[in-house]
Amino acid sequence: MAFLVAGTLQVASKMADARQSLERKGKYGLQGPRVALTLCSPEVSASTVAVLEGVFRTLGFESCQRREASVQGFLGELAGFQEQLDALGGPMGCALVALVAPRGQLRQPQQLVQELSHCRALWGCPKVFLLLSSAPGAASEPGAFLTVLSELCGRFPHWSLLQLLTEVFYRTAKESEATCCPVLRSSLRGALCLGDVEPWEPQLEPSPSTQYDLSGTRAALLLSVVHDRPGAQHDVEALGGLCRALSFKTTLRTDPTAQAFQEEMAQFRECLDARRAPVSCALVALMAHGGPQGQLLGADGQEVQPEALVQELSHCRALWGCPKIFLLQACRGGQRDAGVGPTALPWFRCWLRASPTTPSHADVLQIYADAQGSSSAGPAPGSPDQADVLMVYAAAEGCVAYRDEEKGSDFIQTLVEVLRADPGAELLELLTEVNRRVCELEVLGPDCQERVKACLEIRSSLRRQLCLQA
Repeated sequence: MAFLVAGTLQVASKMADARQSLERKGKYGLQGPRVALTLCSPEVSASTVAVLEGVFRTLGFESCQRREASVQGFLGELAGFQEQLDALGGPMGCALVALVAPRGQLRQPQQLVQELSHCRALWGCPKVFLLLSSAPGAASEPGAFLTVLSELCGRFPHWSLLQLLTEVFYRTAKESEATCCPVLRSSLRGALCLGDVEPWEPQLEPSPSTQYDLSGTRAALLLSVVHDRPGAQHDVEALGGLCRALSFKTTLRTDPTAQAFQEEMAQFRECLDARRAPVSCALVALMAHGGPQGQLLGADGQEVQPEALVQELSHCRALWGCPKIFLLQACRGGQRDAGVGPTALPWFRCWLRASPTTPSHADVLQIYADAQGSSSAGPAPGSPDQADVLMVYAAAEGCVAYRDEEKGSDFIQTLVEVLRADPGAELLELLTEVNRRVCELEVLGPDCQERVKACLEIRSSLRRQLCLQA
């Protein structure tokens, strides 16, 4: 019994330290060991694995394991890795897992990602997944993504990982002549800096080429179903005011049907293409009820796929090379997340000074990229027209998004609060702060008797830093 109590207190103390670090500095503390694992299929070249292991060492990972297995065996290998970490008896600082397989074989990566989220030693700790696809018969030398990643990790260890990846995406696009488009998915709650230097210490200022030029017209489209969504009007008012404050020419449509969602997006695209003056940025907010598979429901109850709306704007000629921001306030399923963490008695919760649980989908960073170029072997993880897209979901995949009838949704209201406080900061950093605040909340929905947690998902193929106010 004493052993169980001691173990629980140890994990709880680690989570309290991590939470206080995130509150105080907005970054992960990384006090514990860093562990790395490479899972690769037999077809993966030795040179690719060697570059990966060099990246791990540069980033300060003390333990670097490598296991070769078929893609079907990846889940079992990850389960064994999880058990190994839990058996160490102490909290970790960070875990990095590289999954390398021929293109198209990693069909359900979320199942692999979720496996490590169950690891008790990693509760509240960042978990980074590098999902690399390689082309059958590709050259033995690693492609642009791994080459640039290796170089920048060595040169700029003081940069936060999201900042580093944005620069990698930019340089990869130049090296590969836009034939591939890396994508990241983040639910991080703070800055993740794997070097030994604070990311806000004096550093090289980014060159103008690494920032989006927002000197042209900015356009925003807000599509919101307010009927039978109490509190939605508060989101419309708050987001509309923010867009105007950030100099977006804003179009608002309320209670669109499923067909109207598509028609409004097509009209928005046509208007942008018809403009003579340059367009530098577009923001689209989609606010509605959500279907069980992440569909949006129009005011008529019919479904529309958000991916189709994103694709519509990606074809806009006026926005080629420009950032396209999508905010999705909608449920993505019916799951309610109770969070992960040690069971807490009332006195225990007071001692931690906060809820001891963390959303089970939080603290994960996934990077999808090509390991060996993509010249002639089929589509890369993201096609060129998916570049420069930033999507922010109010809920993790499969989960409920919450909205207060009197105040509006947690996501939109927190987003507006954070951006108004510091509109000149880099947008990915601001969104990470939004997620931290949302993850701290405990939600008691109208049809739920227990308090639950929420977590954002940020997807980015941005290739430059994005600051909405100079």
